Amino acid sequence: MNSNEQALTAFQTRVRQMLLRFQQLKKENDELYTMLEQNEKDIEDLRKKLEQKKNDYDSLKMAKMIEISGGDIEDAKSRLSKLIRDVNKCIAILKEQKTD
Repeated sequence: MNSNEQALTAFQTRVRQMLLRFQQLKKENDELYTMLEQNEKDIEDLRKKLEQKKNDYDSLKMAKMIEISGGDIEDAKSRLSKLIRDVNKCIAILKEQKTD
């Protein structure tokens, strides 16, 4: 074999190695793109779930505020009724003192 044939054989070997490496890298690249797409879908699903959880939380917070307000209203009515009774007692006492 002369030097040209050896160089050609070496060149062919290198080209085959490069093609094999290219195919490996292409396969790996395809797998990575597939993983990336799946991760993007997962992220989008998680964002939707997070948004739903935020909405649920806001709804619960509003319901709790209304519940507390409802309780406060009952307390306020009770205190107001007590104040009215106290005022009525005072008026009754003043009327008695006036007539005496």
